[in-house]
Amino acid sequence: MNMTGLIVKHTGSNYTVRSDDGHLYISTVRGKLRLKDMKTTNPIAVGDKVVFSAISENEGIITDVTPRKNYIIRRSTNLSRQAHILAANIDKVFLIVTLTQPETRFEFIDRFLVTAEAYKIPVWIVINKTDLLNTNELREKLEYFRYVYSSAGYTILEVSALKKINIGSIKSEIPGRISLFSGNSGAGKSAIINSLSPGLKLKTGEISRAHSKGTHTTTFYEMFETDNGFVIDSPGIKGFGLIDIDKTEVYHFFPEIFRVASGCKFGMCSHTHEPECAVKTAVESGEISESRYLSYLKILEGNDEKYRV
Repeated sequence: MNMTGLIVKHTGSNYTVRSDDGHLYISTVRGKLRLKDMKTTNPIAVGDKVVFSAISENEGIITDVTPRKNYIIRRSTNLSRQAHILAANIDKVFLIVTLTQPETRFEFIDRFLVTAEAYKIPVWIVINKTDLLNTNELREKLEYFRYVYSSAGYTILEVSALKKINIGSIKSEIPGRISLFSGNSGAGKSAIINSLSPGLKLKTGEISRAHSKGTHTTTFYEMFETDNGFVIDSPGIKGFGLIDIDKTEVYHFFPEIFRVASGCKFGMCSHTHEPECAVKTAVESGEISESRYLSYLKILEGNDEKYRV
């Protein structure tokens, strides 16, 4: 008998399906379905709604995937295929970043945000480990970060999973939604989810003293039910290669660039070299941050190889 369910975990070739009545089935994918989408390394992702058949009390076979409303996708490390889907059918993303121990690169943030904008997924940028921002240099870094992303139009939340600071602001956004927590290794995704729901007791890691980088503790995508909503914990991402985005449309996915682009003299302005470009004028005046504009230019250059990690 066919049933419908939600993918809540993916490990290797096994998918955990949560049926509509809350029962979990460890499932595999029917061979025909596995071959249907060869452009991605994973034909099914956490958050997908699927049709499956139960073959025992706790096992099933997935026979179909229902159409997705959205997904987060990045260029894959597997060169034989094109992309990897992080998660599907997401209502909100909490992009967890840190300004120290480790420091999240702006280029990574911008590439993630471009993909989220392309698929119309709301993002909150969550600055974790604010309890470590205790020097003038780090406080200035925080102020600059606020300027860059507030002027772009993003909601920025400053938290500390360790000190339980401002976790309630995230908690209030969870009910009724599927929320993805993503970011670099060591940013504290699992720690924040533990703060939201201590009963989960997700494994957390330490920062490498030698490289000031996080170590991978979450090794697969998994969805948890908490506070009348679902949260997805994800492995840390080092880089974010873009895929399936037309270069002529990239500026659409930088909200602050898109807002002023209508003031350019030329309708097909690339915002790189044309005269009387409203975007370049806005960069010069500080309305658009130079950091974001440089990220835009680098994406136009199209060299994603160093982000394929």
